[in-house]
Amino acid sequence: MTTFTKVILYTDSDGYARFKEEKIELTEGNEKSQLSPWLNAEGLQLRHSPVGFESDFHCTGKPQWLFVLQGIMEIGLRDGTTRRFGPGEHFYSADTLPAGATFNPHIHGHCSRLIGNDPLITAFIRN
Repeated sequence: MTTFTKVILYTDSDGYARFKEEKIELTEGNEKSQLSPWLNAEGLQLRHSPVGFESDFHCTGKPQWLFVLQGIMEIGLRDGTTRRFGPGEHFYSADTLPAGATFNPHIHGHCSRLIGNDPLITAFIRN
């Protein structure tokens, strides 16, 4: 069976952001066009970030898919791990602040920055 790899940025039990991967089975469609089952979506937001963009550490407010349409986005974690996503790549951002926690800039969240000389264009899809 063909699968789609869902890259997930999440908050682990220790409060630190981590990456993991999960497979989505493509059980619909036919041999020429394998599809996942329909996934719920709440809305779509597009973002343009100019050359030089970088963020401070932050948590995702509400879980959402992020698809890179143009440019290269680098996500940095507290443990020094970085991962880059280019056009056509994605991740599911679910590193929300743990219930009852106050944001601690030394533990929680991730940072992001643009790599290269092209603006970063992304699409956020909330579910």
